[in-house]
Parts: sequence; structure tokens; C-alpha cells
Amino acid sequence: MSVQNTKLGIWLMVLTTFIFAVQDGISRHLADNYNVFMVVMIRYWFFAAFVMTVASRNAGGLRKAAATTQPVVQAFRGILLAGEVCVMVLAFTLLGLVESHAIFACYPLLIAALSGPVLGEKVGWRRWAAVGAGFVGMLIILKPGLRVFEPQALVALCSAAMFALYGLLTRYVARKDSAATSFFWTGVAGAVLMSFVGIWFWEPMTGGDWVWMAILCVTGAAGHWTLIRVYEVAEASSVQPFAYFQLVFASTMGVLVFGEAIEPSTALGAAVIVGAGLFALWREHQSKKRQDRAVAR
Repeated sequence: MSVQNTKLGIWLMVLTTFIFAVQDGISRHLADNYNVFMVVMIRYWFFAAFVMTVASRNAGGLRKAAATTQPVVQAFRGILLAGEVCVMVLAFTLLGLVESHAIFACYPLLIAALSGPVLGEKVGWRRWAAVGAGFVGMLIILKPGLRVFEPQALVALCSAAMFALYGLLTRYVARKDSAATSFFWTGVAGAVLMSFVGIWFWEPMTGGDWVWMAILCVTGAAGHWTLIRVYEVAEASSVQPFAYFQLVFASTMGVLVFGEAIEPSTALGAAVIVGAGLFALWREHQSKKRQDRAVAR
């Protein structure tokens, strides 16, 4: 059993968000010049190799990691995440890092809203209020009447919805499967899907961009490794609020590297969404504490 170290977990979460922000920046650069499906396919090849290497070194090896009583749901999770990565990278090329991440920040609120119908959890009026506030934040960013019906503005929202469903399904399979099993299926199922799709869009890359692709693959594996370490050393409720640092890092990269501008409406909307998300996480944490006390009695 791992020793709990919340301070270390927080620093690891901040490091993870920085790594993922760098990964997003590289993804945007490559997707600006090459087909999105090819970029994500190569990224998933390395991810699957990393996952299988990690699994083979654990007790029971690949066979234990792949063992599950819910293979359909596990495979769907992996396919869903691969599709979400494609949609999000597309959003980077259409909207940029700043606006894409500002909209994507609503995914915890979508998880809160969907946890009732998907997982059968009780969603109280306070969490519904947080979801409503997050929706207001999205409207501020999307500028009702100007961009709300444009596909470019809805791509990042679609990505957030897909990632929220992925998160809920991850909770669902965790009732029976270990984290190692879910991690294995995430990488392998995604790699299989992207191989079938991405191979049809193969195009030659320059030597310099192969270097960026290598860095993308390494940061992807490093980010997943540090994220695993986060939840090994600290409780999810303690570190999850710090996941919003990815919005800060990605926005900074968008401004400094890609010359994007942060519009006042985007900053205000993002602040509303993050505030609502933090409140929803706090309510979930309080609810869990009450349940734990009830069980202890």
C-alpha cells in the first residue's frame, strides 16, 4: 500500500498538467501541417507500446492486465478516448489552445451532470447549480448569437462531452477492474482503432517534425506515468482541483508560442467555468466525507 503524500501529489499533478500542455502545443503544431488521424495514430502506437511494457513488468504480465469481465465497455472506453483526442487536436487547429481549453474546462461539470443517468449517483441541487453556472460560462466564451452555432466553436465542446463520458465509464469499470487493467485497454483499444483509421492518411514528414513527433510520444507516456503516480500518493479529491493548471499552461503557450490573444470574454467565461467546477468538486468531496462517516458508524 502506497504512503499518502498530498503535497507530493499536488506537485505531481501540476507537473502532469504542464506535460500535457506541452503535448497539446506540439499536437497543434503537427496537426497544422499533417493529417490529424496520422498524428494521433503514431502517438497511440507509442502509447500502446508504453502500456504493454508497463503491464509486462507487473505481476501476472499482459494476461493479468488484459483480464476483464467487461471487455466491451473497456474497449469502448479506449475507442472513445482516441476519438476524443482526434476531436480535441482538431479544435486546437480551429480555435487555438486558449479558447479550446477554456471550453474543455467544463468537462468536470458534464461529469457531474451525467453521473446520475450513467452511474445512478444522486445529483443534488447544488451540483446542478454549478452545472448551470458552467453553462453560463460557456455562453460567455461562445458569445451567443455570434459563434454558438458555428462548428468551430462546438468542436471543443464535443471533445469535453466525449471526455466526460470517458471519465464516467472509467468510474463504471473501476467497480470490477483494476486501474492497471483500464490503463491497458485504454492504450491498446485506442491504438487498434487509430491504426485502422490513420493508416489511410499517411503522409511523409520532415526530419524536424519527426523530432517533434518523438517528443510528443515521450511527453504522452511521461504524462500518463506522472498521472498514475499522482493517484498512487494522494487522494483524487485533494489533487483534482490542480488539474485546472492545464488551462493556465496551455493558454500561456498559446499566447507566447502561437501568438494567440486572450479575449476578455474568454477569460471571464473560463473563470466562471473553473469556479463552478471547483465548487462541484468540493461538493463531491463533502458528500464522500459524509458517506464515509456514515459507514464508520
